[in-house]
Formats: sequence, structure tokens, C-alpha cells
Amino acid sequence: MGFISDQLIKWHKVSGRHDLPWQNTNDPYLIWLSEIMLQQTQVNTVLAYFKKFIKRFPDIDTLANAKTERIFELWSGLGYYARARNLHKTAIIVSQNYNGKFPSSFDTLLSFPGIGRSTAGAISAFAFKKKSLF
Repeated sequence: MGFISDQLIKWHKVSGRHDLPWQNTNDPYLIWLSEIMLQQTQVNTVLAYFKKFIKRFPDIDTLANAKTERIFELWSGLGYYARARNLHKTAIIVSQNYNGKFPSSFDTLLSFPGIGRSTAGAISAFAFKKKSLF
């Protein structure tokens, strides 16, 4: 690696966050959920919502089968409700068309509602260990 990347890694080991519930996992569901929640929202705000959300919807099939109103109830206070609608739409697609398993293809991820290049890249890199620019 280069000097700058080495310095960033060293800084992160000392000063970075190491206790976030979506870190140190390769579960694409948790990575996707955190990436969507973190859009336009601070980490400290997302933490409580994330924990509450995964307790109620522990996997993508549970989320896919949920009523939209229940998702909105748990989302209340996070704002940008289009994110919650897109979570539900994507959960339904993955549950019905991919047997509840996120596909590893960047382009397929990018085709899902609410998933842009950054989120698709994060899922590809962290869940599937693919090289990805995001």
C-alpha cells in the first residue's frame, strides 16, 4: 500500500470507531441496512434505530413480509421516508427473486430501489470481499 493509505489505516486503528454493530460482519443485510440508514443521518442517531430495526426485522424475509406501516413506525424520527419505502421494495425483490440472499453482482445491486453506487460498492466490498470503488 502507499504512504497515505498506510497512515489512514494507522489512524483508524487508534482513533476510528470499532464498536458499531454493522462493523466486522459480512452479512449483506446488515451492511445494506446500515448504509441506507446512514444516508443523510449521523451515526449516533442511526445506532438506536439500527438496533431497534434489526430486533424487529432480523432478516430480509421478515422485512419483506412486514406491513409498510410497521416499517414506518420504526423509522419514525429518521426522516427521508423514501429510504424506508425503498428498503421495503428491495427486501421484497431480494426475498422473492433471490431466495432471500443478496446477489453479489454490483450491477444487480445497483438495479435495486434506493441502492446507488456507494451502497452497492459497500455491499460488494464488505459482504462479498470484492474490489470496489465507492
